[in-house]
Amino acid sequence: MIADFAWIRAEPAGLHIRPADVWIDPARPVPRALITHGHADHARAGHGETIATAPTLAIMAARYGDIGRAVALDHDQPIALGGGVTARLVPAGHVLGSAQVVLDHAGERVVVTGDYKRRADPTCAPFTPVACDLLITEATFGLPVFRHPPIAQEIGKVLTARAAQPDRAILIGAYALGKAQRVIAELRRAGCAEPIWLHGAMDSMCRLYRDHGVELGELRAVAGVKRSELAGAIVLCPPSALTDRWARAMPDPLLAMASGWMRVRQRVRQRGIDLPLVISDHADWDELTATITEVNPAETWITHGREDALVRWCTLNQRRARALALAGFEDDSE
Repeated sequence: MIADFAWIRAEPAGLHIRPADVWIDPARPVPRALITHGHADHARAGHGETIATAPTLAIMAARYGDIGRAVALDHDQPIALGGGVTARLVPAGHVLGSAQVVLDHAGERVVVTGDYKRRADPTCAPFTPVACDLLITEATFGLPVFRHPPIAQEIGKVLTARAAQPDRAILIGAYALGKAQRVIAELRRAGCAEPIWLHGAMDSMCRLYRDHGVELGELRAVAGVKRSELAGAIVLCPPSALTDRWARAMPDPLLAMASGWMRVRQRVRQRGIDLPLVISDHADWDELTATITEVNPAETWITHGREDALVRWCTLNQRRARALALAGFEDDSE
């Protein structure tokens, strides 16, 4: 008998766990919300009750303000949501605090991945695969062309460029939550021991990561420093700052961008990037297909990205799958 999973539905506000009247990553304020991680396309203010990991709750409080009654869950800590539904959170490997939602109801198990990756990341807990009946997975990079290179290779490009052009400031555009801290940690792993400089918009999330035990080494604020002192410096900034007057004031800036989209040459040209760094906090094509194979669900719902290619892959591999359109989700972390 084929399950219809009628107890979980995609509705205008997001994924609705109907027996418990709880929403997963809703696009608008709701009475009770389960949040997978702190990026703005998944986490919002104004819920009556917010259930998430402690780091995600801290991120939401810092970024968005009112999150209602906060319910912090450790990884693998079960919670009865009501209506016979039990939930637990397991690591998603996306950013600090990120989690998949594992739901059990009436003998069926549903796993909602949220955003995830399967590459090692020193700044967050690694992805944990969970066997299930229904997998609801993201597909941000759900095309065969997206196969992310080893991060050590991309970080090596930064250090090689600095050695070759020691009088230039290297500006790396990276999202302030997750990507920036991962780049910093990987630079440290590659032997970069000197201070790394930060645009003011990066400071609060770096401090929050440190408060949660993630070591980032010496970080310094660019504000108030003479630009001539930044020759040869590595500077982390929001992607939008790369095209701002702020960037042009740096000493002969070399513009880098850390994003999975840097695989696409047109995007590199459009952004005027000198040094594209293919660094993503999302699963690539091989990770998406490997996860579906490993988790082995009876059915897969695919959302948040390039759904058609992954649905087609499932069909060719005799797996039931369908695209699941959810409003309000964008590539907040790339």
